[in-house]
Amino acid sequence: MPAGVDARPDAAHGARMLQIEDISHSVAGRPLLVGASATIPEGHKVGLVGRNGTGKTTLFKLIRGEIPLDGGEITLPARARIGGVAQEVPSSEVSVLDTVLAADEERAALMAEAETATDPTRIAEVQARLQDIDAWSGEARASSILKGLGFEVHEQSRPCSAYSGGWRMRIALAGVLFAQPDLLLLDEPTNYLDLEGALWLESYLVRYPHTVLIISHDRALLNRSVGGILHLEDKALTYYTGPYDQFVKMRAERRAGQAAAAAKQQAQRAHLQAFVDRFKAKASKAKQAQSRVKMLERMETITPPEDAARVVFTFPKPTQLSPPIVRLEGASTGYGERPVLSRMNLRLDQDDRIALLGRNGEGKSTLSKLLANRLQVMEGTRVASSKLKIGYFAQHQVDDLHIDETPLDHIRRERPDEAPPKLRARLAAFGLGADQADTLVGALSGGQKARLSLLLATLDAPHLLILDEPTNHLDIESREALVTALTEYDGAVVLVSHDMHLLSLVADRLWLVKDGTVEPYDGDLESYRKMLLQGDEKPAKAKAEKKPAKPPVSRDRILELRAEVRKAEARMSKIDEMRDKLAKKLADPGLYEESRVGELETWNKKYAEVMEAADRAEGLWMAAAEALEKAEA
Repeated sequence: MPAGVDARPDAAHGARMLQIEDISHSVAGRPLLVGASATIPEGHKVGLVGRNGTGKTTLFKLIRGEIPLDGGEITLPARARIGGVAQEVPSSEVSVLDTVLAADEERAALMAEAETATDPTRIAEVQARLQDIDAWSGEARASSILKGLGFEVHEQSRPCSAYSGGWRMRIALAGVLFAQPDLLLLDEPTNYLDLEGALWLESYLVRYPHTVLIISHDRALLNRSVGGILHLEDKALTYYTGPYDQFVKMRAERRAGQAAAAAKQQAQRAHLQAFVDRFKAKASKAKQAQSRVKMLERMETITPPEDAARVVFTFPKPTQLSPPIVRLEGASTGYGERPVLSRMNLRLDQDDRIALLGRNGEGKSTLSKLLANRLQVMEGTRVASSKLKIGYFAQHQVDDLHIDETPLDHIRRERPDEAPPKLRARLAAFGLGADQADTLVGALSGGQKARLSLLLATLDAPHLLILDEPTNHLDIESREALVTALTEYDGAVVLVSHDMHLLSLVADRLWLVKDGTVEPYDGDLESYRKMLLQGDEKPAKAKAEKKPAKPPVSRDRILELRAEVRKAEARMSKIDEMRDKLAKKLADPGLYEESRVGELETWNKKYAEVMEAADRAEGLWMAAAEALEKAEA
């Protein structure tokens, strides 16, 4: 069974659900964990984060007892049930709903025994236990979970074999949520969910009655659904209280303090060593020199934090085309003779950043294919610029890579006339360094494969970039790099993603795919989220008094205002870089020595000037953003 849940405990648990004490583990001789410790209290929801390859999934296997520890101990309360989604459910003829109900093994066994038991005492015991575990509401609870994950009621009676692997992963997730293990281990659960399913899961995990440990790179989920972050770094575990954004702030402060302490100690070491080197040969100073040697020996080294290699995406710059680059008028499209989407009147300009919203199966991928010219219109027209270049990235393209070839082989096929150094430079611009360039794709991580697919999709400097779930397999650092690249990109972007953080930072327009058509969405992402969680079928529109109609703002003026906003954002970004450099300079302990007072005053003055410039830049940005918001209203 995919949920992998042990027997239900009879006794209440203590305050500690999971105790990790001084554990160590190596894989093929490479240490992943060395002396790592952490405590997860009962009922807490905790996000497990860390760069790809640090050992997060391995830690889950250690907790489940699937692989042995090299040292240390992991303890849980007696008979605590551990559950997780190990694999998709089999392609069987059992209905989706019955498969989920069977995931709670105790309930299923008791329900079966209730039908056959004859001993009056046992019948009473069974009925009492069924009452205790709220067994009679089981079907309603299972159905509600399935609906939240995208299965309408009429779809829940279909056999599991009617669904693809991604959908069967959802069934497996529904099963473990229904079984309600005491410790729920989830490894990237939103990777096989759409935005609507991911938003439902966020809300559900907040209400989940037991302990949750979740590996995720979904920043929105880590901010809304967990109250603590367990960080795996440098083979050790560190627990931070609060959601992800608070963790980022606390970690930055901790690293800054560690760096400053290391720099101060390094200066102190240099001072002591200089004294030793100068006076160790002089008899009159030998005693003092020896004393300083002993001080150096006793001094416990403070190691400065290592700066992780910055993940980058560098999209090529497209040429500028006259607007619009794509226009749909009365368009319908679909497969065979059956239209999926109809009555579409839409326009795309080169500076558009559009997120496609809508429940799974409504037609987001169909619209993406029509915009990409991979589907033809059945009625109406699709008009596109004759020089339009389109880049298209979809989840399945990662699986279409040639696993027996290297990334260098892939890009050489597309650019046979380019010299190897230039090809390698293109790979490096997407975070694929010298080692990865010559590694077979089959041996690359999921994130590295996704970067290669993104590179191939953008190789021709497209004017329109269509991205269908681009963040699957990318860690948080890579997602942030993708946000930066898309923000700086000079082409149009159409996004389908379950990553609310990505959508909120990149998209400035929303299209809702619903009821067989596509229309601009009046609200913002937060109102869409609330609509989904409330179960509304239409976006709530605030009741307001009728106001006189204002004259429409021209398209050229809107484009001009958007350009102003982008310029203001770029100005703020440059000032932020200057501020960071000055802050790093001011963190140098040597700058505060008496001999450098004048230099310190100069740097402090420069820092004050940059802070003043930052305030002015923010004011200009706010004014530009407000003007754009009014123009688009």
